[in-house]
Amino acid sequence: MSVSYESLKQIAVRVPGPSDRVYKDECAYSFTTPESEDGLYVSLYSFYGLSKQLALEYVAKTNYKAFLHIKRVKVRTESQKEEHVPPTRLAIGLEGGFQDAAKHQFKTEEQIVILPEGAVFNLDDPKLPEGLRKSAEGVVSAESAFKVAELESIVGTWDGEARQPSKLSADLLQLDNGVKIPPSGWKCSRCELTDNLWLNLTDGAINCGRSFFTGTGGNNHAIQHYNETHFPLVVKLGTITHKGADVYSYDEDDMVIDTHLQKHLAHFGIDMAAMQKTEKSMAELELDMNQRIGEWATCTEEGCKLEPLFGPGYTGLVNLGNSCYMNAVMQMLLTVPHFVRRYFEKYQGYIFRSDADPNVDLRTQMAKLAMGVLSGQYSKKPATDAECAAVRPQAFKNVVGRNHPEFSSKRQQDAEEFFCYLLDLLDKEDKEHPASRPFSFEVEERIQCSKTKMVAYKKREERVLRLVVPMDSATNKQEVEDYQVKKKAAELNKERLDPKGNVLAKIPMSACISAFMATEHVPDCFSAAANEKVTIEKTVRFLTFPEYLLVQVKKFTLAPDWTPLKLDISLDVPDELDLRAFRAKGGLQPGEESMPGEQETPSVQIDEGVVNQLVEMGFSREGCRKAVFFTKNSGLEQAMQWVMDHMGDPDFNDRLVIPGQADVSPIDDANIEMVMAMGFPRSKASRALRATQNNVERAIEWIFSNADQQNESSSSDEADEGSSSSAANRQGLYRLTAFITHMGSSTSSGHYVCHLRKEGRWVICNDEKVALSEKPPKDLAYLYLYQCIE
Repeated sequence: MSVSYESLKQIAVRVPGPSDRVYKDECAYSFTTPESEDGLYVSLYSFYGLSKQLALEYVAKTNYKAFLHIKRVKVRTESQKEEHVPPTRLAIGLEGGFQDAAKHQFKTEEQIVILPEGAVFNLDDPKLPEGLRKSAEGVVSAESAFKVAELESIVGTWDGEARQPSKLSADLLQLDNGVKIPPSGWKCSRCELTDNLWLNLTDGAINCGRSFFTGTGGNNHAIQHYNETHFPLVVKLGTITHKGADVYSYDEDDMVIDTHLQKHLAHFGIDMAAMQKTEKSMAELELDMNQRIGEWATCTEEGCKLEPLFGPGYTGLVNLGNSCYMNAVMQMLLTVPHFVRRYFEKYQGYIFRSDADPNVDLRTQMAKLAMGVLSGQYSKKPATDAECAAVRPQAFKNVVGRNHPEFSSKRQQDAEEFFCYLLDLLDKEDKEHPASRPFSFEVEERIQCSKTKMVAYKKREERVLRLVVPMDSATNKQEVEDYQVKKKAAELNKERLDPKGNVLAKIPMSACISAFMATEHVPDCFSAAANEKVTIEKTVRFLTFPEYLLVQVKKFTLAPDWTPLKLDISLDVPDELDLRAFRAKGGLQPGEESMPGEQETPSVQIDEGVVNQLVEMGFSREGCRKAVFFTKNSGLEQAMQWVMDHMGDPDFNDRLVIPGQADVSPIDDANIEMVMAMGFPRSKASRALRATQNNVERAIEWIFSNADQQNESSSSDEADEGSSSSAANRQGLYRLTAFITHMGSSTSSGHYVCHLRKEGRWVICNDEKVALSEKPPKDLAYLYLYQCIE
């Protein structure tokens, strides 16, 4: 159907301004891109990217008919026919680091399209109305919304070896002492070592490097030479190639770039162009340590010929630069029926559901991601083995990370923290039907005064069972102790142990659970019953059991010198978990006497400045808020000491509940009956009372003011209420259904992978790669997801 040039003047368009975001990388509701078969249609009014079918629906809904059609075709070049090169630097998405995808060149075509007529116009058509032409040109020239978000997050790009030019290179002193270095056969001038050798670029002295904490490395002779001479720049022999070498500056205390390296080496007779790499660079050695000698290969099942999987539920997620923590958590969440029902099965209900921008709407992007992962639409076997069937969760990450300094960055994050943060966001979006419900459970804390034997009961809601690792419970304790003695002896004798012989402490998960449930004796606590400080006995039990139990094994702790430490452990993890013995009896028991009401706790204004300082040291925000609260704003040093004393507490990371101010009262059945008497069902009455702190009058008013939202997801209500009502009936029997493994020595670096139990078999999700798992490393995981099997 033709469209006249005159009629084009009547079509509403806008020219993108500085504050407009132009979404020309991907469809707002799907993973259609300009590379897709039909290309991408960008509205010249809202600047949303849409697939062809959704563009037609958009026109029918809004009558905004003008689009810039972008079609991009891959053009393969000879330079792309390269073999896989393993990472050589601690970086993601940077040269030498972990590369998330092959890069291609593209040929791009851009035309104006009017829908539904399908009329096409070239941008250089002189007959185009000026407004239409400027709108299209504005979209073409605008920075894409994804690119803007990328630039905003790139500030924090992880690079474990981002080196700067040395300030000493230009004027480095080099002695004319006649020293010439042979191309091979080097040895430390102070010992017998023939590897890990460093050449001083001032006097030509060759000495061995530092000793590593693992017992490997050198005997520290190079730094001893610097301390004696103060000659600052050294180059690692064996890393010299025509491209460069490892150079360290003692004065600058960092790996650096020697901008005159070729000249400095030539001074000692070394021809860079003729040298070949014979040793690992420092980044490669650090990467080896970061991968924790075998842990990386084990967790990613390296060495196994894994069978790729395709189809519904087997879609990978592209790593956007240290986003593996997010990918692993989302793959796990999208196996939970609650999330499948809410976001995948109801996907169509999120399309054009409101006038709000879908690109920044969390629930819309959750539905889009669920559709992308679960539909199978983007998981078809590719033409070559090098390609993967994956979607790029950029829009989702942009929405989730918005206004968050860490999750908006490209820095690595803790998967458990992201899990809890995402649930908080989703709960705020829909307070009536909390997304956290399948994971929520209540624990009962029993406190007994050692002097009066009177007791108090408190309950709190949890989403994660956080387990401290009792290292004393190792089943191979003697073997671990023998290895530690051997390791210390090797360090004293300047000997090196084979890192592959590292002995992991074998800990039963049952020991971790028993430690969590064991009676804790807490001294110097004020007892309202005794009216003095006493030792209290504290025990924790399950008051309710969740549909899905997420277990966090707290592998990350602090060494005695306060440096971050990851425990070297191998967990004995059962496929089935029986927690029935740890169920609470429910409040005051016969023969027990309740403590009198505690005195009102004075109000304390928490110093967020001190909290932020502690958070920057790697501790959870809730734990840091507790430290500042319980030390009464006494300053950083006192708060840090409190953290050191309490970081092993099972509830250290739980939300701060100020004593005397917590309101955990259950919903009153009489109030429910009163609201139901007004003609409302029990489910709505319960939600309304929960939202209004048991106030009947406000609850009725709340129901009327939220009627639209209630009607929107009535079927979800039924599923949620069914889940909630059965919570009290669950007995505590669980089956392992997923686990997430972290590789690396710190939550701020390393890599996450997810293993899922699907259709009776284990599947590994390693970012964009989804495959059948041959050796699921259950013993090395960080997070375990158990499903109630009753």
